[in-house]
Amino acid sequence: MKKQKKQLSKKMTFAELLKEIPESAEVLMEAGMHCFGCPMSQMESIEEGAMAHGFSKKEIDELIKKIEKVGGKK
Repeated sequence: MKKQKKQLSKKMTFAELLKEIPESAEVLMEAGMHCFGCPMSQMESIEEGAMAHGFSKKEIDELIKKIEKVGGKK
């Protein structure tokens, strides 16, 4: 039986994101977020990490849209 993929959300941790959409690493790097190499990536959500990097809510939403494009809608 195939395991169901998680819904892409800004509440996902970076570890969950990279497990579900490995291609997202390139999007994160382009955005200046190298968070997947940080130990906090296991616990910190995409939203929390982006806010720590100074992203606005709008910029976070745009980041999620870019990730959706590379990984396909989940």
